[in-house]
Amino acid sequence: MNYRHAYHAGNICDVVKHATLALILLHLQKKDKGFTILDTHAGCGLYDLTDPCALKTGEAESGAKKIWAGSKATTAELEPYIQALRALNPDGELRHYPGSPALARHMLRPQDTLIACELHPEDASLLRRHFHGDKQAQVHHRDGYGAPKAFLPALKERSLILIDPPFEQPDEFDTLAQAAAAIHATLPQAIVALWYPIKERPTIWRFHEALIAAGLPKLLAAEFIFRPETRHDRLNGSGFVIVNPPWTLEAGLNALFPTLHAMLDTEEQGSMVKRLS
Repeated sequence: MNYRHAYHAGNICDVVKHATLALILLHLQKKDKGFTILDTHAGCGLYDLTDPCALKTGEAESGAKKIWAGSKATTAELEPYIQALRALNPDGELRHYPGSPALARHMLRPQDTLIACELHPEDASLLRRHFHGDKQAQVHHRDGYGAPKAFLPALKERSLILIDPPFEQPDEFDTLAQAAAAIHATLPQAIVALWYPIKERPTIWRFHEALIAAGLPKLLAAEFIFRPETRHDRLNGSGFVIVNPPWTLEAGLNALFPTLHAMLDTEEQGSMVKRLS
């Protein structure tokens, strides 16, 4: 519970993660019926890129700030993400960066709901302050892995569950696979987005195999590689497995990832979007 995302806000993984999330939410908006998004590891909600924490690492320089600089040449797949950045930075300077709950809140319609969970006490307090008085957003200081069961009634209709843990624990991939299987057993129609870091490839293969072995019938894997996978002690890419992916998502990501590679000018320009089951 020592991880603080304020040091990493707006980095390349954030850009890929949040642009993907925006595409999923765009799909959910196509039906009038409301939906609920559960963010199990929500963080602070909103980040100030001029804060000393963000300036210490400077990770936004190679991520969100590059996207912001080239945002006039955006594409349809990237536009929902860009619109969220513009809404939070109306003066034209990128200072405020939306974490996943702030991005989701920007894309909610009046009939939609956000449930955000955060275990770190300081981040949970900041998150609660950010959404104070917002009737469409609920904030809970709790372990996100237990949240789907706790909020089951709210998730039974149309729902998206985002699980984006900090990967502080050595068995995080196992926990993530077990959580996905448990959610699918009780909410078989829910869209579940599982984020993971790309470092050691055999670990990811085992993770994918565990999801398939769990009997999850619809799985889409999407990976964005920005460094050569020659070292396992660093972050080389950003990965997602989406359970019950929207039917438009595969084509959308195949168009989005090359755009991001070009705008971010990444060292490596690899990507993979494929069905696992």
